[in-house]
Amino acid sequence: MNEKVKLFGNVLLRIVATFVASALGVIGAGSLGGVPAATAAFVGGILAVAKVIERLSLAFLENGKLSRNEINAAFQQSVQLKNVKTDTEDTPPTK
Repeated sequence: MNEKVKLFGNVLLRIVATFVASALGVIGAGSLGGVPAATAAFVGGILAVAKVIERLSLAFLENGKLSRNEINAAFQQSVQLKNVKTDTEDTPPTK
């Protein structure tokens, strides 16, 4: 499969994941303010996705290209995972 198509699919899946992660995070806050859970989730998810798309757009405007580093940076600013180890760090070293 073409590398650009794979990258595009990856970005779309990450946008969906950004929406879900952000939507779930605001449901509790919305309920405290009397906002229906579905409305709070939708607004929270859309705002997070809009931020990511804005960062991607600004990176693209610089030179008409998006590098993997620029894409990763746009998503990393949206949702930060703390103290997450990669799969290779979980595996004990071999002798």
